[in-house]
Amino acid sequence: QVQLVESGGGLVQAGGSLRLSCTASGRSVSSYAMGWFRQAPGKEREFVSRILWRDGTTDYADSVKGRFTIARDNAKMTVYLQMNSLKPEDTAVYYCAAGTVVLGRWVRADYWGQGTQVTVSS
Repeated sequence: QVQLVESGGGLVQAGGSLRLSCTASGRSVSSYAMGWFRQAPGKEREFVSRILWRDGTTDYADSVKGRFTIARDNAKMTVYLQMNSLKPEDTAVYYCAAGTVVLGRWVRADYWGQGTQVTVSS
């Protein structure tokens, strides 16, 4: 079992920044890829970004490239999502996930965090 605890959401004005954190614990955490997803009201959950513990390689959704940065701290088993130049359309519940990557692409989430609300006002 893997446990994921997110923090760092909140309310910010358009153009502002927030940093989300996700701390992972449990067996074989380092064998999973770590990802961030988001779900806006009335929409499906969508991929935002992911990172690998072993080498730090990353991937991003086109909608956040150049604005969001994912990073990890292996000693703390924590993954961060730095979100800059936030837009109202970034408003969503953001979820941390531990899952599987194949040929560099996220294919499955095996564990989810509880989610943290991010609201960007215009």
